[in-house]
Amino acid sequence: MSVEDPLTADVVVVGSGAAGLTCAIALSETLSVLVLSKAGISAGSTAWAQGGIAAVLDEGDTFEAHIEDTMIAGAGLNDRRIVEFVVEQAPAAIERLAALGVPFTPGETVSERFHLTREGGHRARRIVHVDDATGWAVQKALERAALENPRIRVMTDQVAIDIATERHAEGHGFAERRAHGLYALDRASGRVRRILARAVVLATGGASRVYRFSTNPDGSTGDGIAMAWRAGCRVSNMEFNQFHPTCLYNFQVKNFLITEAMRGEGGILRTPDGRRFMPDHDPRAELAPRDIVARAIDAEMKRAGLDFVHLDMTHLPEGFVESHFPTIVERLRALGIDPVTEPIPVVPAAHYTCGGVLVDRHGRTDLPGLYAIGEVSQSGLHGANRMASNSLLECLVFGASAADDILARFAETPPPPAIRPWDESRVTDSDEEVVVSHNWAELRRFMWNYVGIVRTDRRLERAARRVELLREEVDHYYGRFRVTPNLLELRNVVEVADLIVRSAQSRKESRGLHYTTDYPGLSDPPRDTILYPSRA
Repeated sequence: MSVEDPLTADVVVVGSGAAGLTCAIALSETLSVLVLSKAGISAGSTAWAQGGIAAVLDEGDTFEAHIEDTMIAGAGLNDRRIVEFVVEQAPAAIERLAALGVPFTPGETVSERFHLTREGGHRARRIVHVDDATGWAVQKALERAALENPRIRVMTDQVAIDIATERHAEGHGFAERRAHGLYALDRASGRVRRILARAVVLATGGASRVYRFSTNPDGSTGDGIAMAWRAGCRVSNMEFNQFHPTCLYNFQVKNFLITEAMRGEGGILRTPDGRRFMPDHDPRAELAPRDIVARAIDAEMKRAGLDFVHLDMTHLPEGFVESHFPTIVERLRALGIDPVTEPIPVVPAAHYTCGGVLVDRHGRTDLPGLYAIGEVSQSGLHGANRMASNSLLECLVFGASAADDILARFAETPPPPAIRPWDESRVTDSDEEVVVSHNWAELRRFMWNYVGIVRTDRRLERAARRVELLREEVDHYYGRFRVTPNLLELRNVVEVADLIVRSAQSRKESRGLHYTTDYPGLSDPPRDTILYPSRA
């Protein structure tokens, strides 16, 4: 049993992307903050975001138009109050990033401060961006601000395991029910640390790596969702898994996203024989919301037995494509594909988790002292489908809002009690690591086949049976062997897969990202799916 002293901070933030670092920087005005990253500080999804950030910055645009576009994309399941709050906070969020040095692409005329693009679901140009690498620029600016801040300590290669609650306190019966910190595995030493704080912020991203094909980094394994669920928090709308329509189809690169902005700037989807097909599926054609485009591509591939379709930019001027999408052009050319002269092979891939830990407008969960912000949460912003470029916006707005709430409550927040050390006295090193890798592959395969873009009751039943068998194996394995990063991620994706399947089974309609051939119509009124954990 380890008895080393715990690490302490006023607040611990789990995740070093846009949401986590925004929150940490805001908190650091008066509090000490410990930021934990599962891998390197830049390893999360923020750095991968190509498109941009949606904000009403053009004189011809309005908050109401952005709100309505978001509600339409969300298939009526959004919380309008939250949508209004986020949209109205967007210009201020952009100004904060500009002040941190994010080099947003300037407008093409003297009167235009920023160049604005248009993406699917938006009726106006409102996407502020840094060429086609916005996420990377935002990530780097936030990292610089955090690493230069003496009140912020960043620790990389720390794999969060579970929230420390009153159940982990010495003298369990006397501790207040709230988040008191967490346990985390240090990759370098293999030891589990206790980290104590008055508030815990989960900014761990989504769970798209539960699927076989994904645009996300390897760490998108639903860790925060699973941790919050085990700590007694409700989760909501886990059936709404967004599949990005255009992931590069390439055997060398498995998860390279081709930004939606390419379609916004005139890209056309075609079958390999050159036929444009999106007008047959939706009057908005290539500018339809992502769920519609992804289903259309899936339908065309299944109809003709295709492995991929094409995104065609060859009808656009060479200089236009190269200047607007320099990162993508460079990457594709390195792979032997020149998007100026030949179409890009693309397939849909799991991209964004619209459900998550149920939170309010400050990111507060059901567990006092525990916050969830960004993709890990279900705030009411996205509804049944996230509209393009609202994701980074959510991170920026809720990162600041959660910090405001923590600061306002901090004086009345009790310090954490003594938390028991991690107990490894009854486990050994594993001699069956192959079980972990095998179960990883099996889970991702059946989730793709049975709980993917198009679903049926029978497929969901098959998935549910397989999840239960995997859960039994993982629980048995977890109880016998010392934890490893792979085992912890497998434990979390099995938990998340179960939540996705249960949520999908409970929705008897097709709405937004959840499409089932057994219930093709809409139910009225729209309702969130909310799952309640056992706190026994």
